[in-house]
Amino acid sequence: MRALRIAVAVETLSLAVLLVNLFTVHVEGVASLVGPLHGGAYLAVVACTVLVPGSASTGARWLAWIPVIGGLLAVRRLGPATSRS
Repeated sequence: MRALRIAVAVETLSLAVLLVNLFTVHVEGVASLVGPLHGGAYLAVVACTVLVPGSASTGARWLAWIPVIGGLLAVRRLGPATSRS
């Protein structure tokens, strides 16, 4: 669960960096560095969600596949009950 929370944080932060870059200075180097990081974090969110016990019964596995907010929804769905394990 800790790895999932870290992956969700990296995905959210990298998306924020990409959007700020897009709407302000639009530096190509930032997009080329942070873009793959964001994609890797998205895949890590999906993989970590699948590995969390109880994610199938709560529907969190399906939520993790939603781009942008899926990881946040999956963490919320899993809740504090699975963070103890």
